[in-house]
Amino acid sequence: MSTNQKQNDVSATDRVSRRQWMQDALRAIAAGVIGAATGLMATRSKASTHVWQLDPTKCTQCGRCETACVLKPSAVRAVHAYDMCGYCKLCGGYHHPQAKRIDSAAENQLCPTGAIQRTFIENPFYEYTIIEERCIGCAVCVKGCSQFGNGSLFLQVRHDRCVNCNECAIAVACPADAFLRVPTEHPYLLKGQRNEDTV
Repeated sequence: MSTNQKQNDVSATDRVSRRQWMQDALRAIAAGVIGAATGLMATRSKASTHVWQLDPTKCTQCGRCETACVLKPSAVRAVHAYDMCGYCKLCGGYHHPQAKRIDSAAENQLCPTGAIQRTFIENPFYEYTIIEERCIGCAVCVKGCSQFGNGSLFLQVRHDRCVNCNECAIAVACPADAFLRVPTEHPYLLKGQRNEDTV
């Protein structure tokens, strides 16, 4: 056997062993990824029995829901308890306290993003609807409604947005300790209602 032929045989053996090594390495990486994904799914399935929620009875409208959330805009939104609303012509959650007129002009609105829609029903009643796509969870309307109205506006974590972090950044920043874990079957705490399964 010539030297060239021996070198060709060794080179072919090297290619096979390199190919085998690459295949083994890829299999090991794939097994690691599958194992990590399985572990993550198991952790999430355990954690997903409860989700984060804001207790409206403890909320102080500090504004940290807007700034502390890992999502921008925040997963927290203002919601309206219509059964509590007085359908006022002058709404403390809608109108700026120094409003020159009681109308829907932008300069008379309290919300910085125009997330509340005012609809005339009949004199002197108006309906106020939160446009969630515009809401940033700043709590300005909630504070106004609590100070000058009957408190029908309140904040809630919206679970179509929330990623249910293991440690909620807003819960850590909340000065009122208003964030708690509630069962996924009942993820919202309505104003005046207390969920007994909280963690």
